Amino acid sequence: MPTMRLTVLGDSFVEGRGDPDPDGGFRAWAPLLAESLGVRAERWRNLGAYRATTQDVVDRQLPRAVADQAPVVGVVVGTNDVVSDWSAPRFAANLDMIFGALAGPGTVVFTAGYPDMPSRLPVPERFRDLLRGRFGEANAVLAATARRHGVAVLDLARCPHWAADEVWSADGLHPNAAGHRRFAAAAAAVLSDDGWGAAALPAALPAAA
Repeated sequence: MPTMRLTVLGDSFVEGRGDPDPDGGFRAWAPLLAESLGVRAERWRNLGAYRATTQDVVDRQLPRAVADQAPVVGVVVGTNDVVSDWSAPRFAANLDMIFGALAGPGTVVFTAGYPDMPSRLPVPERFRDLLRGRFGEANAVLAATARRHGVAVLDLARCPHWAADEVWSADGLHPNAAGHRRFAAAAAAVLSDDGWGAAALPAALPAAA
């Protein structure tokens, strides 16, 4: 098995919903990020799954990601917790477990906060306000947990690009092709700031198995 250089895990944002591949499946931001880091196709893995919650990541994806021992790991998850199965204590505990298992010496882990998705959803205003409160709480928990574990956060809630309709698909929950490309560029910029640019990454890795 080839040594993994990049592993991404999470929900349908990671899987690639909103950016369908004409040949089937999804294109998404992960292969674009891998390309920008100089990682060949057989050296990165996308574990993202439709409707995955933080609990699903803990139960199904985290063991595989830990086994990969990739030096760069992306985690984007939590929307399904907020929308359909919200428990702040469980959410916090799961993030703590995920980040704690993945972060460490020689590994860069990045994640992303939650933009104002409720503004685009066709739901009653009362439920929209409820979701905004949950997303705000989730962002605060995510930021605190990431800071504790040294995980880099792409703060989508504060970025004006993610408030624009042109980066979202019609369902209001998933980025479209332009959104996935924008996210790949943002993630690459964060990793570059941490010294994991395209030139640095291959040199920092062990030889292929």
